[in-house]
Amino acid sequence: MKAQEVILKAAGGKLKWWEAAEIMGVTDRTMRRWRERLNQHGYMGLWDYRKRQPSPKRVPMATVEKVLQLYREQYFDFNVRHFHEKLREEHGIELSYSWVKTALQTAGFVKKRKKPGSHRKRRPRRSLAGMMLHIDGSEHRWFQDNRYYELIVILDDATSEIYYAQLVEAECTQTVMAALRQVIETRGVFCSLYSDRAGHFFVTPKRGERIDASRPTQVGRALQELGVKMIPAYSPQARGRSERNFRTWQGRLPQELRLREITDLEKANEFLRTCYIAEFNDKFAVPAAQKGSAFVRIRRKDLDWIFSVQHERTVSNDNTVTLANRKFQLDQTRWRNTLAGQTVIVHEHLDGRMSIRYGPHVIAQYASDQLPAPGPRRRGTPRLPVGKAAA
Repeated sequence: MKAQEVILKAAGGKLKWWEAAEIMGVTDRTMRRWRERLNQHGYMGLWDYRKRQPSPKRVPMATVEKVLQLYREQYFDFNVRHFHEKLREEHGIELSYSWVKTALQTAGFVKKRKKPGSHRKRRPRRSLAGMMLHIDGSEHRWFQDNRYYELIVILDDATSEIYYAQLVEAECTQTVMAALRQVIETRGVFCSLYSDRAGHFFVTPKRGERIDASRPTQVGRALQELGVKMIPAYSPQARGRSERNFRTWQGRLPQELRLREITDLEKANEFLRTCYIAEFNDKFAVPAAQKGSAFVRIRRKDLDWIFSVQHERTVSNDNTVTLANRKFQLDQTRWRNTLAGQTVIVHEHLDGRMSIRYGPHVIAQYASDQLPAPGPRRRGTPRLPVGKAAA
């Protein structure tokens, strides 16, 4: 190790001063003299040996020790950029980003990044907000414990503005629909949606092959009704803008939740809605290349039907419909004696309600706490020999 690395590790508390003396092959007395000179002139890396004078740009050793102490005791899980912002905003320490990064890396608190790989060309942004939105989920230990949650984020390709960010138990059809519906209600209908090829977005007949555009999923069907084009990504590199965005989320959100002592999912989502999304956009959103917006105000009143999970069923002779091992009894309508043999659509709404429609007619509605009890599961039982009964 270089002398500068050893001394910074000792100043940061990762080494005892006598251990630093052993590593550098000097006595404890020599190390004490060095430490006194460091307190007067700054650490050795900023010493100009050619003139035998301390550099005019040196940072006092007291400031170095304070920065390392803050990172070690309070901001130990922050990335360098986030920590540098906190130094300026919360502690009034005006140091350059490169100095803070070098100090943390030399002291052993932050690992040095690997050299960049092969050259890639970044896809240009869309010119207007609303032309293309990204949606994705990131599974992570957001509360820095053993619990894993998915963070669903919707961002604009033109501006990187976050329109939606919520923590959920799992990314699925219902949670994705809820996210898209909120964006459409607050912003309007957008032109296209860029996503991975998860099963709730696309049907892929064989792993690694092209999607089957003729078989839309529930999410695909809802967006088709609104005229939104879905674009699949065939590699993580293709979704680079979204992947880089999640790297920023993972490097900041857990620390912000820890500082505010938030360990509950509901409180975390409230913090995201009311505070952190706006703060995130202030730091990372960029202006679009052109003025204006591609969002179209939604005028439809049937979003509750569009953003529901729909199942096609045939009515039984006893005017019942079966779904998920539940039997729904249909009442007689004024305009038809029986619906036996007819095709109906069962809607699972995002709030847990269920509705059944026959064409434009709503023939049954059930609140989330009024659903029929699920019936017993059918299991194959061996046939008993004649004359014997079951015990």
